[in-house]
Amino acid sequence: MPSEPQEPGNTRALAATVLLGFASGLPLLLTSTTLQAWLTKAGVDLGTVGFFALVGLPYTLKFLWSPLLDRFAPPGLPRRRGWILAAQVALVLLLVALAFADPRAGLRWIAVLAFAVAFASATQDIAIDAWRAEILPPRWQGLGASLHVGAYRLAMLIAGAIALILADRVGFRITYLAMAAFLVPGLVANLFAPQPELPPAPRTLRAAVAEPLKALLRRRGAAEALLFVVLYKLGDSLGLALVVPFLLKTGFSMTEVGLATKGVGVVAIILGGPLGGLLMAWWPLRRALVVFGLVQLTTSLVLLGLALQGRSLPWMLAAITFENLGYGLGTAAYTAFMMRLCDKGLAATQYALVSSLMALARVVFASPAGVAAEALGWPAFFGLCAVLALPGLLLLLRFERWELPAPASQPGPARGPPLWNCPEPVPARRPGAGRP
Repeated sequence: MPSEPQEPGNTRALAATVLLGFASGLPLLLTSTTLQAWLTKAGVDLGTVGFFALVGLPYTLKFLWSPLLDRFAPPGLPRRRGWILAAQVALVLLLVALAFADPRAGLRWIAVLAFAVAFASATQDIAIDAWRAEILPPRWQGLGASLHVGAYRLAMLIAGAIALILADRVGFRITYLAMAAFLVPGLVANLFAPQPELPPAPRTLRAAVAEPLKALLRRRGAAEALLFVVLYKLGDSLGLALVVPFLLKTGFSMTEVGLATKGVGVVAIILGGPLGGLLMAWWPLRRALVVFGLVQLTTSLVLLGLALQGRSLPWMLAAITFENLGYGLGTAAYTAFMMRLCDKGLAATQYALVSSLMALARVVFASPAGVAAEALGWPAFFGLCAVLALPGLLLLLRFERWELPAPASQPGPARGPPLWNCPEPVPARRPGAGRP
């Protein structure tokens, strides 16, 4: 067993990654599907409920204010964990306020609170992603990413299916108060998480905006690396976007689909991520990306097999398990790669930019998936998903030409006092830092 996780700083970092990943995933559905269910039960018309999807815009646009998190720190607090703490406190207070709002008394206040929750949650995501990219040694970034994703998915299950079941019994007010309480473990974890050693912050806001982008683009192979971010999970995401409609049209009941996707599927994602992270502790990053990319490609072929087979419950459970296992494995390597693209001290902006590029590509390319499935039929559609997995894999042939930060340049986490008495370390100045 490799020695790094036995070091107290790395062990604390991995433990904090789990709880912070849970805190990151919890608010998402509370401002989308769960909130929409609450509004619908309160008798709000469907058109208005649909417009509430706009409160999720901060998750898409978070790159716009991410430079502020690189440039500034909350007064008296370190840059990364200080912003995490500020966002977490805001989230708890906002969810409590949302719990006491009444949809029948007026929707404007609920819309404002929901948007504020999404904004605070997106800000928390920026800070947590930057902290994770900067605190974990490269060898353990895959495991850290997978633990984060697994905890994130578990939180989504609680904020979605479990919250709706709870609301059916005790009402939405108690449910949202309970969800606010679920954020407390992440808040405590942040207080005692190790603090990354960061170079000085950019001297000006202009530098905080320009320097991260310049640092990314001036690297050798930057265009290819960013194209890889767009393409690597394209086929997998396209297929996953229509799994539920595919299963329903194949003849499975909603109960069978729910048990498969929200039960077996979630468990497979949660287990697949840590498995991928542990393998990545021994494998070079490129090998993990190749192997897990091939697994993603194979999952599309398994779904193609189900489309040819027709309604078969054992085949369906196997296909969903394999699909979600591949998703968990691929996400572990993919997220680790995006973390490796980031420079210390600039990770808030860089990771937000790269992840927004990934999310935008997923939305743009997945939007015509239904049209493609109707035109091609399910077997040909999943065959197309497998073909679309190939360009990202072929780009890995040029992986050695891409400039990534060397592992030796990223020291382990600093061991120090907790958040309330932890001034940010100031190592030697990075060449060129702070120049506009």
